[in-house]
Order: sequence, then structure tokens, then C-alpha cells
Amino acid sequence: MKLKILTLLMLLSLAGGMACAEQRVRVTNEMIYQKLLEIEKRQAVLEAELREFKEATNKRFQDMNRRFEDLREDMNRRFEQVDKRFEEQRGFMEILAGIFTALVAAVIALVIWDRRTAVRVAIKEASREMEKEYGLSNLKKILEALREKAQTDKELAAILRNYGLL
Repeated sequence: MKLKILTLLMLLSLAGGMACAEQRVRVTNEMIYQKLLEIEKRQAVLEAELREFKEATNKRFQDMNRRFEDLREDMNRRFEQVDKRFEEQRGFMEILAGIFTALVAAVIALVIWDRRTAVRVAIKEASREMEKEYGLSNLKKILEALREKAQTDKELAAILRNYGLL
């Protein structure tokens, strides 16, 4: 079936081609000249349209370039502003770090001073109490006795060295 349809279509197209060949039209020089004039006119119109298109396209590209330049300059300004803000914040952070360091150093110095002062007061009070209870001369005698004993007793010598009495 398909083969029959295909054969029929081929015969019809062949017959149509033959009919066209029989109806030959005589082409004259004037007809060719008219067609060439029409083609030249169309070509001139197309060239003018192409020029206009190129000019419009160039203008659009120039406008886009201007916009991109403006955008780039605006971005550069914004980046400079952000950099300036970071620099300001960095300076502020450095000031805060300096203040914090100074406060920490002051607190440490106060703690050390207070400890030394407290230790001195404690030593003085302990000395007074011992003087009252034992008398200063008796304490000196006890210390001398312990030092003499430490010469023969190594364990006592180690204890006195630990306390800075030997």
C-alpha cells in the first residue's frame, strides 16, 4: 500500500514538472534590467537600514559603556567608603584594646601592691604577737638553737631552708 502511494506521488510531481517546462516564459533584456533596478533599490534600502542599525547599535553600546563606567565608579566610591569605615573601626578597636590592656595592668599592679602590703602588715602583727608572747630575744635564741641543730640534722636543715631561715 505504501509503495503504491509513493509511486503515485512521484508520478504527480513528474507531471507537474513537465507542465511547467511547457509553459516557458520568454525573458527579455528589459525584464532583466527592471529586475536588476529593483534589486539595486532593495539593496540601497537594505544598506541604509543596515547603517541605521549599526549607528543605533553603536549608540546603545556607548550608552551601556557609560552606564558600566558610572556603575564602576559608584562601586569604587562605595568600596572606598567601606574601607574608610573599616579603618575607623580598626582605630576604635585599637583604642579599646589599649584601654583594656591599661585596666588589666592597673588591676594586676593593684593586686600585687595589696598583697605586699597585706603580707608586710601580717608579718608585723605576727612579730608583735610573738614578741608579746615569747619576747624578741627568746625568738632569736630559738632560731639560733635551730640553726645549730640543723648543722647535724639534715632533715631540720631542709625545713629551715624551705622557709628561708638557714
